Amino acid sequence: MAQKPLRLLACGDVEGKFDVLFNRVRAIQKKSGNFDLLLCVGNFFGSTPSAEWEEYKTGVKKAPIQTYVLGANNQETVKYFQDADGCELAENITYLGRKGVFTGTSGLQIVYLSGTESLNEPVPGYSFSPKDVSSLRTMLCSAPRFKGVDILLTSPWPKYVGNFGNSSGEIDTKKCGSALVSSLATALKPRYHFVALEKTYYERLPYRNHIVLQENAQHATRFIALANVGNLDKKKYLYAFSIIPMKLMDAAELVKQPPDVTENPYRRSGKDAAMGKQTPAPEEESACQFFFDLNEKQGRKRSSTGRESKSSPHPKQPRKPPQPPGPCWFCLASPEVEKHLVVNVGTHCYLALAKGGLSDDHVLILPIGHYQSVVELSTEVVEEVEKYKATLRRFFKSRGKWCVLFERNYKSHHLQLQVVPVPLSCCATDDIKDAFISQAQEQQIELLEIPEHSDIKQIAQPGAAYFYVELDTGEKLFHRIKKNFPLQFGREVLASEAILNIPDKSDWRQCQISREEEETLARRFRKDFEPFDFTLDD
Repeated sequence: MAQKPLRLLACGDVEGKFDVLFNRVRAIQKKSGNFDLLLCVGNFFGSTPSAEWEEYKTGVKKAPIQTYVLGANNQETVKYFQDADGCELAENITYLGRKGVFTGTSGLQIVYLSGTESLNEPVPGYSFSPKDVSSLRTMLCSAPRFKGVDILLTSPWPKYVGNFGNSSGEIDTKKCGSALVSSLATALKPRYHFVALEKTYYERLPYRNHIVLQENAQHATRFIALANVGNLDKKKYLYAFSIIPMKLMDAAELVKQPPDVTENPYRRSGKDAAMGKQTPAPEEESACQFFFDLNEKQGRKRSSTGRESKSSPHPKQPRKPPQPPGPCWFCLASPEVEKHLVVNVGTHCYLALAKGGLSDDHVLILPIGHYQSVVELSTEVVEEVEKYKATLRRFFKSRGKWCVLFERNYKSHHLQLQVVPVPLSCCATDDIKDAFISQAQEQQIELLEIPEHSDIKQIAQPGAAYFYVELDTGEKLFHRIKKNFPLQFGREVLASEAILNIPDKSDWRQCQISREEEETLARRFRKDFEPFDFTLDD
């Protein structure tokens, strides 16, 4: 006989509006049948005394469902929660406690963490500390064959939860929320994570808890932020769902991935995840690399900010970028890199002349660390890639040229974003777009136009093979590679008679020149590009 799912309700900030909440619950149960539990996150009590609460506390009124609540988030409401280990507040209303695990008779496992983040000692009665989070994580993750938990309840949002996901509206998840909650969610892998406090509703796309192609499939996490009860904007504050406890589920059923699943928001990228790295807490130092300047002042080092480094009695150790599993021709620190082709170095990326380029100023944008594709780039690397793209467009425009970018994430190990200038005299941008589409049709390649302001991370998942073109106009063409794909397709289109009219250069191996000629072209490009070089601005 199949296990019957539990029917649960989750609620955002009640703020003392008990009648509004419980009347709503009664209406839902009358219409849809009884639910097993109501879980409340955020501020259960308002900041001022409530006559309503006295009626529930004295038994005049009663909650229509077994209700579990989190503790105080401010000094004003600490008085309602006398026992740190949890206690009954009124009939059918139970305070879970400061932190811990609630396991129902069904085996459902609910982890709770009351309060807001505090990095100060002593920790206020309405806050949790790094030690609280660490002890909770250790207690659960050290269990044999730990796979995750069913539900995580916290009042604050986890920081960075919006990464790789759908829009979180007005909430900036890079600034809002708790990094400690992020680290807890990463370790505990909850199937559902409920939060409140921000007075808005946000249901994030489900995110995966494993690294594709590197780890066995694991269950996905659904993150839901709930609004405040009775809000005038009618934002959702009550969420109904059914769940079978993880321990009772068939393993194959548990790890089924939703069609809209995304990368884990708390990992910088797929490559960093493989190395066990997570999005850092605020006190962690951002990645910092040092490179020699490529001008005549050799021997001087500059930091990732572009400023000269000063001697310090206790210099901070730079964090290394993701490392390749073996030799890589494009990782800047690799001995295999042909350094004479490097024409500009930023904080996270560098520019290099393409070997066997379609023109003397055909360049590549490459990440300094080892990333396979644009989809896997961390946020700060993406930002610098965009900066390089915009700068190169201005540079080539000043020289009377269009700028075409393309990437082939297929049979390649390190991201190479090809940037090919096309003289305005050769064609219009519409001609370039038409050439790609028509040649794709001839080779039975489905090249789709994607929205101008869309993020490729929303279309392709890490590990997926694809081909991608971006034009000066902002128009983008995308092909998801399923089987075979012509490795020189991008070059072939641009070298064709319709564009550059150099069909004999469609294969880079037929275009190689001597090292001395390459060094001359690199020097020329560096000199020409210098007025546009944003790395000199700092």
